[in-house]
Amino acid sequence: MDRYLSKAIREDLTSRIVILTGPRQCGKTTLSKMLLDDYDYLNHDLAEHRLLFHDKAWDRNRPLVIFDELHKMPDWKSWLKGVYDVEGIPPAMVVTGSARLNAFRKVGDSLAGRHFNFRLHPLDLKEALAFTNAAPGEAYEQLLKVGGFPEPYLAGTRRFYNRWKRSHIDLILKEDLTTLTAVRDIQSIETLIELLRRRVGSPVSANSLARDLQKSPTTIQNWLQLLVDLYVIFRVSPYHKNIARALLKEPKYYFYDNAMVEGDEGARLENLVACALLKEAQRAVDVEGADYDLQYIRDKEGRETDFLLTNQSKPYSLVEVKWSDEKPSAHFSRFLSDLHIQRTQVVGTMHRARSYPNGLRVEPAIEYLANLTLPGVDN
Repeated sequence: MDRYLSKAIREDLTSRIVILTGPRQCGKTTLSKMLLDDYDYLNHDLAEHRLLFHDKAWDRNRPLVIFDELHKMPDWKSWLKGVYDVEGIPPAMVVTGSARLNAFRKVGDSLAGRHFNFRLHPLDLKEALAFTNAAPGEAYEQLLKVGGFPEPYLAGTRRFYNRWKRSHIDLILKEDLTTLTAVRDIQSIETLIELLRRRVGSPVSANSLARDLQKSPTTIQNWLQLLVDLYVIFRVSPYHKNIARALLKEPKYYFYDNAMVEGDEGARLENLVACALLKEAQRAVDVEGADYDLQYIRDKEGRETDFLLTNQSKPYSLVEVKWSDEKPSAHFSRFLSDLHIQRTQVVGTMHRARSYPNGLRVEPAIEYLANLTLPGVDN
């Protein structure tokens, strides 16, 4: 079955290099191989394939060539630009990678004007329903229990997930991290991940983490960015009209793997909603050419609304997440009250949606997640 980006990627293959990034084992290679029936596949992790990269020796009679983990090649951008500028398309080219392809290879010629970028995410509720034909309630519980990475989601048991998670984290930390960076203190980064698992949904202080790990705040900031670049976590920054002031506030971090979250049902649900919002925002950006960003709002008194979606840097939608509290949050009236924007409270255990004269909507999590869609731009 096609993934949610397949149609858009196929449309772009005839005119641009397609760069497909996302977390390890979220389905990038599988998606790439399902785009066309006939393709050639080269993986830079394989020694015999590295020789083919060096010689630029792939089957040009095939309509598609897939370059996997290409970002591990030195000066990969210059190499890819040269192939495209000299040979063009066909064959169509898809480049995949589990680390952000521009995070570690800053040198080389720009690929501007030669590629379109797509970011693939694990399954959310909307895609899980299409992907497996499961009942909404069953799929929802499955995502809370084992997360949305295809292999553990389809296996469906916590026992399988726990075994899968060990190899997944090992691949990221002991292969990607050591291959792509000079960082060797793997044990401390594993401890950092454990600390973050317990702080999902709360603003994270690098100074506090530095004290816990007995490292400098600068080191912690660098490690947090590495975990972002490796698609372990993603950052949700605070919103403020003054960008400089926003940069001084503490961000929140969420996990692409929802089952990594340590905490109660509310924390896991908030992470699940964060994943769905980021996935839909990035789909609208990558496919529709829209301009969404995911942030949160917090004032000096500590009052907070979990998420704010902005569109072209302007507030678009406020989202508050509760596990069981169906009473509308008072914070909706405190933040951006002068703007007519969407305001939604997502409730984990709720069964029937409600809306109010002021436009506020209180909605069951299953219903909200199954129908989450952001518009693109006008043609």
